[in-house]
Amino acid sequence: MPYLSSLTDFEWEIIEPLLPKKKRTKPPTWSNREILDGVLYQLKKGCNWCDLPKELPPYSTVFWHYKQWRAEGVIEKSKN
Repeated sequence: MPYLSSLTDFEWEIIEPLLPKKKRTKPPTWSNREILDGVLYQLKKGCNWCDLPKELPPYSTVFWHYKQWRAEGVIEKSKN
């Protein structure tokens, strides 16, 4: 279910190449797009991470990726 904070297909095409590519040992449960939609939902609503809607990935997954992307400078790159 899309939220007002969800990425459009056009926005996703711009942002996807900015995300780091990780070597995967198993298929991911959640796509990077779903995780990023969770990050954007939290940032837009200002809710607690644990209050993310159940349709989005678990908050622990969303927050972990947010911390990783922030530490790797992905968040700053996307602002430019």
